[in-house]
Amino acid sequence: MHQQEDNLPTACVVIPTYNEADNIEKTLLQVIEVKHAIQSYTLKVLIVDDNSPDDTQTIVKKIMESFDDIHMITGTKVGLGNAYTRGFSHAIEQWDPSLIIQMDADGQHDPNVIKQFIPLAENGKQLIIGSRFIEGSSTPNFSNWRRFISLFGNFLVRYMGGVYMIKDCTSGFRCINANLLQKCNLDFFSAKGYSFQSSLICELIRNGANAIEVPIVFNKREHGLSKLTLHDEIEFLINIIKIRYRNSEDFLRYCIVGVLGVCVNFLTYFTLTRFAGWTPELASPLAIELSIISNFICHNFWTFIKRMNSVSYLNRFMRFHIVAGVSATVNYLFFLLLINTLFLPDLLSLFLGIGIATILNYSGNSLWTFRRQKIDKKY
Repeated sequence: MHQQEDNLPTACVVIPTYNEADNIEKTLLQVIEVKHAIQSYTLKVLIVDDNSPDDTQTIVKKIMESFDDIHMITGTKVGLGNAYTRGFSHAIEQWDPSLIIQMDADGQHDPNVIKQFIPLAENGKQLIIGSRFIEGSSTPNFSNWRRFISLFGNFLVRYMGGVYMIKDCTSGFRCINANLLQKCNLDFFSAKGYSFQSSLICELIRNGANAIEVPIVFNKREHGLSKLTLHDEIEFLINIIKIRYRNSEDFLRYCIVGVLGVCVNFLTYFTLTRFAGWTPELASPLAIELSIISNFICHNFWTFIKRMNSVSYLNRFMRFHIVAGVSATVNYLFFLLLINTLFLPDLLSLFLGIGIATILNYSGNSLWTFRRQKIDKKY
């Protein structure tokens, strides 16, 4: 028996299992070795088994006889997300841990990486991700198809969920500050399966997680089969839509400001062409420029106010102007094409050009000018 260390904060490793009899003993023994190497935390291990019909529970119970800090809860199989939710709740109720560590049971995650997680957490990082897609990482057993699917799935989560600063949103190997975790509303996503991983990342970042990614080697599953199903893939797509809706406040504000910008553009153009005698070719650029300035002021102090970072006001204005300049150039050229080649009415051409520019503007400003603070990466 290993006596629990007194007066140390607790870190709990939560490991979901289902039919992992061929893998779980090796994984647990590796975690125990890591536990002995960590001096600043009491490391608990919680197995969350979904009533595996194989010998998973029997093997875990046998190991529990020798190690006090290995525990197990069981329940009906619903999915990975449900297992993690139960595990988090149990760990927090029983041990009030400072850290929650997510980890797979199938041998694809090297428990020794936990020794990298701990000092980063002690230095204030609230979300530490074992990443497969940053410099120094490796996925030696990924087929080209699996790599494509993983990268494409991450692309969807990063840019639809507003967490584009993170390279690996679906990694199952993470260390999370428990206080931050308790602030998250995971019920919003109703993610019972594998989409829980990406939903959790979005929710943690939404709640202000100070995050970092560390490179890992993603090993080959030694025994058994992946539990990913068609239902999980469908749930993933549904949750992506929910995430996009959840993060739509910025876009809604952007559209409101855009309407104001259209009004500035239109009124300026209309006044200059109808009352000042300007030609459309001269009036349109000035109208666009005035709308750019009014839009920047509104976006800076309202639309993206929550994204303020170390970038100076002048720098943001220059970036905004570059994005707007590119969009305005497209707008203007499109406008000329419509009135001089297709001979459409000038006002209709103006609105069509504005529509094209709006799409380009939001993408550029959201991802560059007012982008969220970039997270650290450890190489």
